[in-house]
Amino acid sequence: MKKYFLVLLLLLAAAHPAVAAAAPDTFANPAMEARARNLQRQLRCLVCQGESIDESGAPLAAELRHLVRAQMAQGRSDRQIEDYLTARYGNFILMKP
Repeated sequence: MKKYFLVLLLLLAAAHPAVAAAAPDTFANPAMEARARNLQRQLRCLVCQGESIDESGAPLAAELRHLVRAQMAQGRSDRQIEDYLTARYGNFILMKP
């Protein structure tokens, strides 16, 4: 019973977002960081609407920046990331639709 509880506890901890592997706030590689910032400038903050997610201080923009960086860390291309976000939020997310 104790083993079952421990396994269940480990599964729950692994599923919790705070425990899951986090995307970097900044990339150590300057080329990756420049790529991330460039892509973030091309994506509209859905809260502010007149700002990119790169310049917005809205919590949703921070989540989207995190998502962009996580997908970059997984090896996705800019186009794949844009396609994912437009499928989820529509063309409006693009600063230049």
